[in-house]
Amino acid sequence: MTLAVSVMGLSIAAAMLALILVSLRRREPVVPESDMTEALQDRLWQIAESEERYRVLVEATTEAVVQRDGQGRITFASAGFAALLGMKPLELIGSTLSPQVIERGASEQRADGVRVVEERLVPVDGLPRWFSFIEMPVSGSVDGPNWLRAGQDVTARVEAARVLDEAKSRAEAANVAKSRFLATVSHELRTPLNGILGMADLLLDTRLDPEQRTYVEAFRTSGKALLGLVDGILDFSRIEAGRLDLAAEPFDVAALVEGVVELLAPRAQDKGLEIALDIADDLAALRVGDADRVRQILVNLAGNAIKFTQTGGVGVSLARSGEGQGEGLVLTVEDTGPGIPEERIPILFEEFEQGDDSASHEGTGLGLAITRRLVERMNGTIEARSTVGRGSTFRVMLPLPAAEGAMSPETPSSETPSLAPRKVLIVAASPYQAPFLARRLSRSGAAAVVVNSAEAGLDALSGVAFDALIADRSLGDAAVRRLAAEAARSGVRCSLILLSPFDRREFGAPNAAGFDSYLIKPVRARSLFDRLLEPRPAPARSPADATAQPGPAKTALGKTASGKTAPTKTAAPGRRVLLAEDNPINALLATKALERLGAQVIHARDGLEALAAAEGHGPFDLALIDIRMPGLDGLETARRIRAREAETGATPLHLVALTANTGREDVDAASAAGFDGFLPKPLNLRALPALLDRRQEEAA
Repeated sequence: MTLAVSVMGLSIAAAMLALILVSLRRREPVVPESDMTEALQDRLWQIAESEERYRVLVEATTEAVVQRDGQGRITFASAGFAALLGMKPLELIGSTLSPQVIERGASEQRADGVRVVEERLVPVDGLPRWFSFIEMPVSGSVDGPNWLRAGQDVTARVEAARVLDEAKSRAEAANVAKSRFLATVSHELRTPLNGILGMADLLLDTRLDPEQRTYVEAFRTSGKALLGLVDGILDFSRIEAGRLDLAAEPFDVAALVEGVVELLAPRAQDKGLEIALDIADDLAALRVGDADRVRQILVNLAGNAIKFTQTGGVGVSLARSGEGQGEGLVLTVEDTGPGIPEERIPILFEEFEQGDDSASHEGTGLGLAITRRLVERMNGTIEARSTVGRGSTFRVMLPLPAAEGAMSPETPSSETPSLAPRKVLIVAASPYQAPFLARRLSRSGAAAVVVNSAEAGLDALSGVAFDALIADRSLGDAAVRRLAAEAARSGVRCSLILLSPFDRREFGAPNAAGFDSYLIKPVRARSLFDRLLEPRPAPARSPADATAQPGPAKTALGKTASGKTAPTKTAAPGRRVLLAEDNPINALLATKALERLGAQVIHARDGLEALAAAEGHGPFDLALIDIRMPGLDGLETARRIRAREAETGATPLHLVALTANTGREDVDAASAAGFDGFLPKPLNLRALPALLDRRQEEAA
């Protein structure tokens, strides 16, 4: 207050002197001193009041203010700054005192000369505090400009940010540890699973009585269920940890969807269900995206539909997105299952949830949660609709762009034939296959009629002249034979029988039943057109004959998907294989499987033995190397093999990595080490014949 009064007195005197000088200069009458003093006092009190308001505002928002001259001496100090030193503002005037700085943080230098800096100070109380200061030059004396520094205590903010950073670091470390733990657990689970499933396949290829076969198939089924659980948990953990990277490569989405539907067909047909596929004609099939994850989405949705549907079937549709939705695609999976209660649909995609809240279903409830997260990672959407007692529909929209050079949806495909003006009668009690066939025929210009019983089909044939008949064997052998006979009498030029892969053996030659040929369910569009455009009687064929559409999928050990014996595919004899595997059970499994395919196997128990075998027992046609082995692991083994080949100019050995770790980072690491292929455990024995035949195919 003393300082303020002194300043006010000096200001009054200076103002009076200035007015007197101005009056003398202008030769104007001097204002009476009493009036002038009163006016000046009023004006100065207004200025002081304004300055006081400004001072209160600054001190309320700025805790510490100090101004120094060009020599660093304090010319002004706020009460807050003085308190840091345990002094009063007037005691600091002329001094160079300042609190001790023990740490400096972020700083910023602006173009206008203003500098922002954070410092950690030690006040007189000894408790360090963080301040954020703004420094700027102000008009000064002949010694140079003064520097004004104003700061605010930001200790709480800085400490909160530091705590947040530490928590983030701990969380990231925990995520890394969790990922490593899950990868290790996954590997340790997959290793015995490889033995269980592989040995089951080998055992099923031996002479078993019906009871023994039932037991072996039971533990193989349980092993596959456990493998699915491991895969689901691992996928979910990767998504949770943000470690799931998506590829962006061209792939044929139509071929992918066809492959998935055919893969799932035996599972559906084992339950007496049909599974059908419809692919739109105007779809640009070549897309850019992650084919493996799109396949996983479809397998999850269609597999769930098969799992929960007891009668009827499952329909899968693929189309391009509508106008205004970009160039994406729409994948729809429908079923005739029990349906989902409306109140459960909003939580259907949550973790550990299923269609109902009972404990009657197996599984973790992670399938749809993983599916939703995969769809969202692709910037897509997924929705579900359901009616209890009538079935469910899942619709996925994925904004996958068309690949460069892909056919434009507006460009007619020369491969899509026209069937106008043919009339086709479809006789099938079918929820999806018959409607999908009719839809496909209609898009090709044909007139398609669908009836659901043999009697209705006979009536239709007697009343309308049809060009073709398609009858489903599920109506019964006697019924379809009557339909074929009536079609022949009515002048139908092409009669086709719809068969499941399992029906193909039992039904025999189509000609013997009055049909020209057959179609295997699920029906491919190209097979449909091949049959309809070339309607001629086909000779009786044996089950092993090649068809336009493959029959039951055969395993490497000669089993169809239904478990029935099929001719075993054997690789050309004499193939030499180097197998590096430290687990004796897995080594025995792979050795027996390879030997049954006609290969000669040299077994190495670790990387060093593999290197010695590659050098001393070669050449080999194929090397299967486990990535995780004691001593020298598979990655380093591959690097050394490649380095030796580069030094000697030897023909590169075809290296395939074996591992129970199936993440994309594992695949990338194997590729970087020099591996040509990657086989996850449990070992897929179906892949072995193609690997053994690779050299022969390249030579041809």
